[in-house]
Amino acid sequence: MDGIDIAMLETDGKDRIRRGPAGFQPYRAKESDRIRKALEDAAGCRRREDRPGCLSEVEELVTDRHVDAVTKFLSDNGLEPSGIDCIGFHGQTVLHRPDEGFTMQLGDGERLARETGIDCIYDMRANDMVHGGQGAPLVPVYHQALSRNLPDEYQGRLAAFVNIGGISNISFVGEPLLAFDCGPGNALIDQWVQAHVGIPYDDGGMIASEGAVNQLMAERYRAHPFFEQPLPKSLDRNDFLPPNVSEASVEDGARTLAEVTARAIVDGGRLLPEQPDLWIIAGGGRHNPHIMADLARFALSTGAQVISAEQAGFDGDAMEAECWAYLAVRSVMGLPLTFPGTTGVKHPVSGGVLARG
Repeated sequence: MDGIDIAMLETDGKDRIRRGPAGFQPYRAKESDRIRKALEDAAGCRRREDRPGCLSEVEELVTDRHVDAVTKFLSDNGLEPSGIDCIGFHGQTVLHRPDEGFTMQLGDGERLARETGIDCIYDMRANDMVHGGQGAPLVPVYHQALSRNLPDEYQGRLAAFVNIGGISNISFVGEPLLAFDCGPGNALIDQWVQAHVGIPYDDGGMIASEGAVNQLMAERYRAHPFFEQPLPKSLDRNDFLPPNVSEASVEDGARTLAEVTARAIVDGGRLLPEQPDLWIIAGGGRHNPHIMADLARFALSTGAQVISAEQAGFDGDAMEAECWAYLAVRSVMGLPLTFPGTTGVKHPVSGGVLARG
């Protein structure tokens, strides 16, 4: 909810990947506030076309900002719309209820295509859920392709990719391809510092650096029933709630929630058929040194190594945007986006809706 990631990718939708430039367009503070309000207004929705409260307004806002992001990105990189084959458009998730076969992303893919003049592939989660999947995560097939492009020093390792966004998810790129949401990511920390001191996130873990782990709080999170659920599984960002502001100091709470995030990832590895010996970390959470140090400490007990996406030769900030470009190409080609081992779908399926530019 802080802004729009955008990246260019040249790919055959399979193993060939050439990464291009990437960028970020932040939302204004008032825009982020409206998106947060949209999460509240979407809570009672039961149909994907429902738009109560501010949802129609926010859908227009999100689409406008994506048009701006594409236009600026092309201009900044000396590109013309005619040089781009397609846009992979995620939109803004405001509700995800996999057990009900229901997910809602705001964003008008048809209008994005019209106003940019570029074909747009959007709504890439819905077909998976129609076929019995949880609609998430979708990034594993891209992680699998990246694993075939690792530097020589990491070739032959049994790797797992982790994206630490609002929630954390694991992609195990062995055989079979497996993936699942493993627990909270940055969302709890962000909500905690927002409630305490009114800032959107703990920049560089500075607040947590002044705190200590509250073991009682950490153990309470580890006892959450989600962790006992079998695979596949996915989360809505509100399935885990931040502590009450009276439970700990802002510093101790931020430090504790960093450990909770790291522990959930390594504990999630125990659900895999084999223990990874290499963890590749992407997403905003890799910028929190406490999450990364805790991950390295917990992974060491299993004999595994933890590295950032950059150490593996990738861009951890652009990876999800690159993924949506990759998925768009696969959608156009009719290739599967999701698999039984990633979302629980009955059989590999493609997805997405094509809007002509």
